Amino acid sequence: MAAWMHPVALGAPRRGSCRPLGALGYNMNLPVVLLPNGSYKRVKRRPWPSIYDDVPRVQTRSTSKHRRGHQDLYYVSRPIQALISRRAIAHNIEIVRKTASRSRVWAVLKADAYGHGLVRTFGDGRLAFEHADGIAILETETAQTLRDLGWQKSILLLEGCFEPADLDAAARLGVTVTVHDNEQIAMFEAAQFVEPVAVYLKMNTGMNRLGFVPARFRGAHERLRAVAAVGPITMMTHFANADRPEGVVDQMALFERGAAGLEGEVSLANSAAVLAHPVTHRDWVRPGIMIYGASPFATRSAAEFGLRPAMRLESRLIATQMLQAGQSVGYGHRYAAEREMRIGVVACGYADGYPRVAPNGTPIAVDGVRTRVVGRVSMDMLTVDLTPVPQATVGSLVELWGDHVPVDEVAQAAGTVGYELLCAIAPRVPMITID
Repeated sequence: MAAWMHPVALGAPRRGSCRPLGALGYNMNLPVVLLPNGSYKRVKRRPWPSIYDDVPRVQTRSTSKHRRGHQDLYYVSRPIQALISRRAIAHNIEIVRKTASRSRVWAVLKADAYGHGLVRTFGDGRLAFEHADGIAILETETAQTLRDLGWQKSILLLEGCFEPADLDAAARLGVTVTVHDNEQIAMFEAAQFVEPVAVYLKMNTGMNRLGFVPARFRGAHERLRAVAAVGPITMMTHFANADRPEGVVDQMALFERGAAGLEGEVSLANSAAVLAHPVTHRDWVRPGIMIYGASPFATRSAAEFGLRPAMRLESRLIATQMLQAGQSVGYGHRYAAEREMRIGVVACGYADGYPRVAPNGTPIAVDGVRTRVVGRVSMDMLTVDLTPVPQATVGSLVELWGDHVPVDEVAQAAGTVGYELLCAIAPRVPMITID
């Protein structure tokens, strides 16, 4: 661990190089030095401008105990961080409500809120998710966390229960459970609850992952209706091509035929369907990626829909170099300078979650000016062209993605999707809630 460290207030503990020091009572506004014996000493100055100087520090809950007003302090020396905006999430949920105004909204928080941190983004629920009608997740443990944090509205388990103990927990927590196969129906048939559990019955209309095919859907519905432990049944499906030219027409037709004559509410729309297919706006919609400010489409940006990024991944230049024409940079000498040029070295690499496959030309911003990645991304560093930013120097702010560089542009350059990049932020990257 490096000697120079600076305190940061985070919304949740992180594994790796960050170390919680809340119990030590250090003043957050003073840097500290780590002594060889493991103790800390406050000092008066930093070796270089801190990346955290301009970041507002907020009261948050600890993930481990969820105590109101408690702060975990973390001390980090490396200049990289992910800034998380709960106001952006709240804004994006409002976009959902305006776009699908007749529907109630499940805010999807699976995969640790798409990499943003469930506890961190949730806070006390009044900012980011106040206008969501429910939260959709995967695990009963996460449902317990949400209840502990004070969430009293609906919770949906998107993949249902994996074993009978999960169903018992769902019943105790008042959680709605997805049912997608006969084994899960059998769990309900064997269960004994004081209060019935609400169910989302899933139809497989072409995704071919989970759900009953249309010809077997009615039988599953009737079987569940006969079980005393089952409460209201909502019918659902999931679209495979809502973001593509094929759209939802074929799957919608299959769903309508399979559900014809059955009573119950309906939930169909994912993010792409919310934004592009109003016919799917039924009783409930289930937006995921769009509430974090990224686009579900390869050809349409999040900004087109008025969405705001909830994550900014930032670092700083830690060195600069001059390349002469013909000189190369990085492993494999993948990039060779066509003329004399100045490059910057950024403290970010694939061990932080940045894609190693990002090619030359991947967009990046230095001091708010868009430029490009040059050379191969390495474990802890990458290099950028400083030609458009002649004033840049060591300590200049670098945005890997966020306001100036949408995560979807980085993903497209790397041959993947924004979902993957957001979910792949490494544990060693400090995350800071900025509002």
